[in-house]
Amino acid sequence: MRIGTIRHKRLWLKFFYCGISKMRAREIASKRSEAAAKLGPVTGEAEGQALFEMANLRPERTGLPFVVFISQRGGARHDARVKVAHSAKVRPSEMATVAIRPSVRVVRGVLDPRDLNPLTRWIELNKDVLIDYWNGVIEYTEDAINAIRPIGLDAP
Repeated sequence: MRIGTIRHKRLWLKFFYCGISKMRAREIASKRSEAAAKLGPVTGEAEGQALFEMANLRPERTGLPFVVFISQRGGARHDARVKVAHSAKVRPSEMATVAIRPSVRVVRGVLDPRDLNPLTRWIELNKDVLIDYWNGVIEYTEDAINAIRPIGLDAP
């Protein structure tokens, strides 16, 4: 049974017991379904909003073969994270989320080990900048981007 169907039945019962006609209850439920279809899934909305608040770092900036997204904490209840994707134009569901502390690890999505190894090196190289930006010590995205070091330049 579809979730929408369950919602419609509950909504209808709510209106029925409140004295609203069955016809009016169906009309309201139908409008809600149409509005929900236009907005897309709820999880996508929250992730989409979070994605909007992230700065994307192109491969030339990081030395990595993919785009890294960084952000400040904002209202997040989790610790510092970065997101990675193979292009800047990507759906949130196509990204991998990687925690920075206490150890670098994938917490959502899939990331090839061949990509995780250089990402781990890059995070370790830029950990202080990423944490300071996350915590708001570095206030401006431009300052964080300018402080980021690409991997490959730190080799002896």
